[in-house]
Amino acid sequence: MTVVAFLGLGNMGGPMAANLVKAGHTVHGYDPAPAALDTATAAGVRATASALEATASAEVVVTMLPSGGHLLDCYAAILPGLAPGTLLIDCSTVAVPDARAAAELARTAGHVPVDAPVSGGVGGARAGTLTFMVGGGPDGVDRAAPLLAEMGSRTVHCGEPGAGQAAKICNNMVLGVTMIAVSEAFVLGRALGLTDQALFDVAATSSAQCWSLTSYCPVPGPVPTSPANQDYAGGFASGLMLKDLRLAHDAATGTGVDTVLGASAAGLYARFVDLDGPGRDFSAIVTAVRDRLLAGDREDQR
Repeated sequence: MTVVAFLGLGNMGGPMAANLVKAGHTVHGYDPAPAALDTATAAGVRATASALEATASAEVVVTMLPSGGHLLDCYAAILPGLAPGTLLIDCSTVAVPDARAAAELARTAGHVPVDAPVSGGVGGARAGTLTFMVGGGPDGVDRAAPLLAEMGSRTVHCGEPGAGQAAKICNNMVLGVTMIAVSEAFVLGRALGLTDQALFDVAATSSAQCWSLTSYCPVPGPVPTSPANQDYAGGFASGLMLKDLRLAHDAATGTGVDTVLGASAAGLYARFVDLDGPGRDFSAIVTAVRDRLLAGDREDQR
């Protein structure tokens, strides 16, 4: 049994912390949102009044935070009070430079950092089937592996600190681009007289096959478990997709890589979030394609 501090108990962090409790660990949790803290407490997480209180006796600290700024501020606050050699697993999605800076802060303070962003969405967090993309040294990766296995079904060591974040933003750039392409295909298919099911049956077994189609189909019907059948509630929020696409765009700009489709996807999701808000699942962009809400002036990345 390990004493774990879990900081950030929202839609992803809460179920992940609950799975650590189920695995027999003692989990001290903190989140500034009372509702998130209440939900985690009901799942067996021991609620605390602050991040400092949560980490006071921790052997491992897991973070699931909104941004790199939040992560760096959190580390600056908690690192001085941690026991030497504490393992820090950051499951947030942040910019690669922020992940590397956080790792350096941790190492300098005598701790062992690992960046381990996730793929699999809220459903994967609840079911314990997440994929972790891990960056860090061998010691940290080896120490983190058993805990990650209790929250997910697959762990890929991508390289040194920041490599997990690099893999995450590249993966989600592909995801954002393919969801737009699949959405456009279904809207075009309807205009040409195809039923959604007919197009799905062809594309799902042909060269257009992809996760955005076969697991997360953006139209109701063909994939009963997709958010499209729940009015796009839950899943992976469009605001979070926009965040990841912007991280990818910033990384491409910083490295001189020309990601034309990635930049276009970021612009389209920026317009969609302005129109629809950030809360619905990112596959809801099909509704904006259908209603021609993305036509005309397409905003640049911010």
